[in-house]
Amino acid sequence: MTAKETLAQLVSIDSVSSRSNAEIIWLLVSRCEAMGLNVKRFPYADENGVEKINMVALAGADFSDAPSVELALVGHTDTVPYDPKWIEATTLVEREGQLIARGACDTKGFIAAALAAAEGVDLRLLRRPLALIFTADEEVGLMGAKRLADARPLRARYSIVGEPTSLQPMRAGKGYCLAEIIVRGREAHSAYPGLGASAIFRAARVIVRIEQIAEELNARRHESFDPPYTTLNIGVIRGGTAKNVIAGDCHFTLEWRPIPGQPSNYALDLLQLALAEEKRLDPGFECEVIASRADSGFEVPADSQIVQLLERLSGKKAGTVAFGTEAAQMIELGADAVVMGPGNIRVAHQTGEFVPIDELDRCAEILKEAIEISCF
Repeated sequence: MTAKETLAQLVSIDSVSSRSNAEIIWLLVSRCEAMGLNVKRFPYADENGVEKINMVALAGADFSDAPSVELALVGHTDTVPYDPKWIEATTLVEREGQLIARGACDTKGFIAAALAAAEGVDLRLLRRPLALIFTADEEVGLMGAKRLADARPLRARYSIVGEPTSLQPMRAGKGYCLAEIIVRGREAHSAYPGLGASAIFRAARVIVRIEQIAEELNARRHESFDPPYTTLNIGVIRGGTAKNVIAGDCHFTLEWRPIPGQPSNYALDLLQLALAEEKRLDPGFECEVIASRADSGFEVPADSQIVQLLERLSGKKAGTVAFGTEAAQMIELGADAVVMGPGNIRVAHQTGEFVPIDELDRCAEILKEAIEISCF
C-alpha cells in the first residue's frame, strides 16, 4: 500500500484528542501485525475517562524484557479539532499536488510514510531491532508520550520523531511550560476605592514584572533558535464582575518556552522572587501560581550519527524548532532524537491542512533508507 493510500485510511478516522484513538490504533495494529511485528498496546484513561492507547511495534525483538532497539520511528495519532464547516476534514482530497485533510501533515503523513518504509524492507533480515511507536494525546500536552516514557517499555539508540518540518531534520527544540496566575483583591463599590483593593491593579503590576523577566531571559541566548531565547506570553486575562465594582480577582495564563539547557522552572523561580517583592511592598498582596505543565527542551549534538545521517539523506542541514514535540520523551528512553517529517508546521492546525505529495513520498524513501542503514 502506498503512503498516499495509507494516509487516506488514517485521516478517515476522526482522532481529535477529545475522542478515543482506539479505532486508529486498531488499524495500525493490523498493519504492523501483517508485517510480522510484535505489537503491544499501552492503554490508559485520560482525565475525562476516555480510553487512550499508546502502541509499540517491534521488529527483531520482543517484549519478554525491556528491549533495546537501534531505531524508533514515532508519530502521534491524535489531531486538533477542526471547524464543523470543513465537511471534507476526514476525507483525503488531492489538489494541485497537495493532500488535504485534518492531520495530513500533523502527523498522519509521517505515520503513513513510516508504514510504507517498513513495508518496503525485508524485516526478517534485520540485524538490529526497529520500533514503530504511535502515541495518544500529543496535542494536549504530550500526555501519551509522557506515560510511555514512564512505562519504560524499551530503550532506543536513535529516534526519528514525526512532525511537519518540510523534511528538514531538527536536532533541538524548546520546551513548553504553562501556569495559571490568580491575583486576589477585595471587592467594593468603585465610588469608594479605599474600601477595596483592585485585583486588576495588582495583576497589572505583576504583568509589568513579568515583562521585566522576559527582558532578563532575552539576555540568556541560544543562537541556534529564532528567537534565540526563552519566550514568555500572557495569552488570556480575565477579572472583575462589573464596571462599577472594584475587582476581587484577576486570572491570567502565562506560558514560556525554555531553550535547551535552561531548567523548565527557571522563569517560574524568577516570578516567585518578583511576587515576594510585591508582597513586601504591599502586605495585603495575594497571588497564587498554579503550574500545570513544565516540558523541558531537547538538544542532540550536531555530530550525532542520526543527525548526520538525516542531513545526508534529506540534503538539508539540521535546524531547531520552537514548538513542542515528543523528542524529549524519546531522549528519556535513551535515544538521540531528531524531529523530521513531511509538511509545514505553518499549515498544521488550519482548515485546509495539507501535505505535499512529493514530500510524503520522499519522507517514505528517507525513512526506508534510514532503516536500511541503521538496522541492516
